Amino acid sequence: MSSIGTATTDVTQLDVSGLKIAVVAASWHEQVMDGLLGGAKRALEQVGLLDTSTVVRVAGAFELPVVSQSLAQTHDGVVALGVVIRGGTPHFDYVCSAACDGLGRIALDTGKSIGFGVLTCDDEQQALDRAGLAESQEDKGYDVAAATLQTAVTLRELSQHG
Repeated sequence: MSSIGTATTDVTQLDVSGLKIAVVAASWHEQVMDGLLGGAKRALEQVGLLDTSTVVRVAGAFELPVVSQSLAQTHDGVVALGVVIRGGTPHFDYVCSAACDGLGRIALDTGKSIGFGVLTCDDEQQALDRAGLAESQEDKGYDVAAATLQTAVTLRELSQHG
């Protein structure tokens, strides 16, 4: 029985040599997005890919799929980062659905690692708690970048053993 891929988030143990990674990050909610983007960059820096990675900013979470799709054509993995905070209208539901469905479809259609880093929160505090800021409880930007790297490595291993 062969063992391909691991359930680790220790990115320093991954063989990421030769991988080309992109990060696409929404601009809406600057404080949260700066935290998410910072976390993703920390993960890429830990494995020596930050300087060779592509970082693109888009308006909001709705724009993540189309830009991620374009980046997936030339990259092994795309870390998609955004935040949508529930308001008093159905806008939240539409944007979250479009981002989730679009990014999932891109992963399946391209066979590339597409990291889903869209925070879907009921309020601003939930987003801040997950943004990877000094006062945050979680660092979802880092976590999603780590998962994207791990999946890209696993996909590469599968293609070599196929």
